[in-house]
Amino acid sequence: MRRVEDDGVGLRFEGREWTWRQVVAEASARAALLEERRRPGPFHVGVLLENTPEYFFLLTAAALSGAVIVGVNPTRRGDELARDIRHTDCQLLITDTTQSHLVDGLDLGVDRERSFIADSPEHLAAVDRHAGAPPPGRLPDPDDLFLLIFTSGSTGAPKAVRMSHGRAARSADRMPFSPNDILYGAMPLFHGNALNSTVFPAWASGAAVALRRRFSASQFLPDLIETGATFTSTVGRAIAHVLATPPSDRDRDHSLVFVLGPETSDQDRRAFTKRFGVPLIQGYGSSENAIIIQPPPRSAAGALGVAADGEDLAVVDPDTGVERPRARFDAEGRLLNPGEAIGELVGRNLGNRFEGYYNNAEAEAERTRNGWYWSGDLVYRDEDGVFYFAGRSGDWLRVDSENFAAAPIERILQRYEPVQGVAVYPVPDSRTGDQVMVALEIPGRAGFDPEGFATFLGEQPDLGTKWAPRYVRIVDALPLTGTDKLDKKPLRSQRWATDDPIWHRTPRSTAYVPFTDEDLATLRQEFEENGRQALFDA
Repeated sequence: MRRVEDDGVGLRFEGREWTWRQVVAEASARAALLEERRRPGPFHVGVLLENTPEYFFLLTAAALSGAVIVGVNPTRRGDELARDIRHTDCQLLITDTTQSHLVDGLDLGVDRERSFIADSPEHLAAVDRHAGAPPPGRLPDPDDLFLLIFTSGSTGAPKAVRMSHGRAARSADRMPFSPNDILYGAMPLFHGNALNSTVFPAWASGAAVALRRRFSASQFLPDLIETGATFTSTVGRAIAHVLATPPSDRDRDHSLVFVLGPETSDQDRRAFTKRFGVPLIQGYGSSENAIIIQPPPRSAAGALGVAADGEDLAVVDPDTGVERPRARFDAEGRLLNPGEAIGELVGRNLGNRFEGYYNNAEAEAERTRNGWYWSGDLVYRDEDGVFYFAGRSGDWLRVDSENFAAAPIERILQRYEPVQGVAVYPVPDSRTGDQVMVALEIPGRAGFDPEGFATFLGEQPDLGTKWAPRYVRIVDALPLTGTDKLDKKPLRSQRWATDDPIWHRTPRSTAYVPFTDEDLATLRQEFEENGRQALFDA
């Protein structure tokens, strides 16, 4: 209710703007309309929209009322999209003319007369009928459910994370904004990055939100200049896309103070700061948002940061729960003991902070084993308490009885100049354990030099003896989730079944040669002979 009488600018979108007083009025009208359409049962409202004012108003309406917004990911398709809506028991669905075709003919579990087109004359007229409605008289309690946010789904079917009003309010106060700030929002509003870094802090601080319908690398700088944005957030490969645009003599004609960019590679972070003259803070976060890691006291490759006050964070063996030793580095900062230092990040006193998944007790129990919160992220920690990212739980590899994670290998391979992206993942070995496979993003799938790559690997002093890839797949673009995060799931499932060029090296060789259909047939035979045919076919 802080913004009810605030006449400062609250929202800007495609040449229009609303004061915060007007934003609250629009939200109040929608809160009244949603209440009118409410039926018994969970008051879940599916929202399938791009970053439009309607989405912003609906989020604000839910903050004022008892509605629960379900952010539907428009990059999902067909049965998977329908599954998300059914799974979350939506009793209303709000979309618009640009997105409604995505649900045509699908079994959504929502009556057709309960699906509304936000930019239709009928919906706009219904909103107008409630113009002037006061904000709801009773605000939700902190423990009331506010949002259901889907995880990225990069390691399985997306799970709907519960977010209470209290959690949103706590998140809002973590960002250092004031009414003088302008927050440029191009990340999707169905994702926690945009909500926690932009929407919620704007509600709390009175900063203006400059909303963009969808992210565009080519319009990133022009938008920043035009809006006068002082902050923006990105996630995944967004910064890499921005850096791929041609440099301009206006690259520093912006007002940014800092950028939040989780999952940006170290090379891209440095290149962004050098080009645009503004710091990019990596940060750490997940849809579950149980663990908070603060920016590190010093810059280091892969550094996530340090535990927030009051958090008991540890790096443990995921099988035994035994804490891993601290990481050791050589004089040049290279990790010396990855096999013993890398483990899963857990919060030993944070089990209650995780608010759970909707209608998924099995996944919820997996996250909160033994009263701890298990992040599913692989990390290591140095003697100063700085955590470093090592991959996801699905990124463990076991080669010749040695366990290691993918991220340290990826950081090394990102030094190879022709590539714009790297994804390391395990594929089964024909006898036991795994082999290392890597997908290298080289636009046009041209320019890969197998001899040069082998030479490059031989020159990397921190490349573990089992880390050199057995298989190298050359892709034009790496697969991404709907929030622009790297999605290894299709790579792991496709393995060698692809039309992309694959190179491989034979045992006891450092040379890479093309992987042919004959090689694939030979590999299949080896799996059969070793009784591992099921792994080959999986």
